[in-house]
Amino acid sequence: MNPTQHTPTRRAVAALTAQASATRLQAAMVVGTQSDPSVVTVLVERCAVEPDFFVRDMLTWALTRLPEAVTLPRLVAELTSERAQARSQALHTLSKIKNRSVYPSIVGSLLRDPDDEVARTAWRAAVVVVPEGQEEALAAELVTQLGRGDRDMWLSLSRALVGLGEAVKPALAAGITGADPRTREHAHATLLLLDDPDADYDTLIEEAGRLAERKELGG
Repeated sequence: MNPTQHTPTRRAVAALTAQASATRLQAAMVVGTQSDPSVVTVLVERCAVEPDFFVRDMLTWALTRLPEAVTLPRLVAELTSERAQARSQALHTLSKIKNRSVYPSIVGSLLRDPDDEVARTAWRAAVVVVPEGQEEALAAELVTQLGRGDRDMWLSLSRALVGLGEAVKPALAAGITGADPRTREHAHATLLLLDDPDADYDTLIEEAGRLAERKELGG
């Protein structure tokens, strides 16, 4: 069905570009309720440019209500977009759909994407869709990003690694013996978080810094 032939859907699609974010939010909700597969391209393209977080989340919800046979190919294609928001939002939506067949499209360069938001979204998505038995291999990929960015980036990566459970320990063990002090500190902080997921992360970083420094001094 073409959305231009269905009045509620047609009006909602047109409202996705309205000036008021509340109007766009309502429009995305209506489109999602209609569950019309013909709007997949409109939704994906809007995700790439929508400035409001809540509207983007509603667009993701609308996409999750469509058949995966329609959404997955379009979202995977978006992972190679030159627009960072297009890549990050496609990754976010794929993490909500949770179809493991997209895993090969996520691992690799997206985990090292130069855009921080894309990278951290790729970390989360990869952990959600990693096939059983490939957790250690994913952990080995993720630890290459230890020490990257600011405190929030560290927390995002630590949480992703902790999401892999015990499978992450061999990779983190290598991290705490690395030459780079930031890598060692981040690896220690992640191991501490694995032991106590409810702990205050800033406190863990302080403790990790002491552990990393002790290693550097040969203690």
